[in-house]
Amino acid sequence: MSRWLLLAPVLAAISAASGQEPGDEALKPLATGFARNVLQDQKAIWTSPFHMTRKDARWWLTFGAIVGVAVATDHRGSQQLPNTPDQRRFSRDISQVGAAYALIPILGGFYASGVLAKSAKLRGTGVQGAEAVADALIVSEVLKFATGRQRPLVGDGGGHFFHGGDSFPSGHAIESFALASVIAHRWRHKKAVVIAVYGLATLVSASRFSGQKHFASDIVAGGVMGWFIGTHVFESH
Repeated sequence: MSRWLLLAPVLAAISAASGQEPGDEALKPLATGFARNVLQDQKAIWTSPFHMTRKDARWWLTFGAIVGVAVATDHRGSQQLPNTPDQRRFSRDISQVGAAYALIPILGGFYASGVLAKSAKLRGTGVQGAEAVADALIVSEVLKFATGRQRPLVGDGGGHFFHGGDSFPSGHAIESFALASVIAHRWRHKKAVVIAVYGLATLVSASRFSGQKHFASDIVAGGVMGWFIGTHVFESH
């Protein structure tokens, strides 16, 4: 719950500013719109299985099969790296780039830059990015609580589900890919930007594996769900 409060600085900046993107209702408080959009997103995300097309169903079944295979091989896969203390420490340091407290300044930077430069695109990236990260935080916290999976260094390292853990899915992966997806969609004509944001999200996610904070399936699931959430936010708002 406390991790969600990290979005407070962005919400404060949004509610204090009056700039609107083209197409928004004049003078409508952005904070109110933000909250409404997140609620709508959550409804769409959790009810999406009931509205998917046959094509979507095939895609999600494939995704489920991949995650299932990854879960079955997680314990063996986590033992393939040297797993030295230096490796884990270095990887965890890198992975902090994708932590919520590291993403907040990025979101605030987009929005503040948009206000100063009077750029609706920059402001919109900050707002939609914050929405995507908020959605990702909510989804990941709910799933972590529901699955209760143990982390790689807990217990016998088997990554058992429903044992009070918080490993599935990877919060860093889902948050990083949610924000990367929004930025990549909004700046899709800038190939360097697209490559950079997805590359950074991948690096953050991989470092969670090499740092033995998550299993491969945690990261794959988090990354795909994060991309889906970011894409949904971009297309819906």
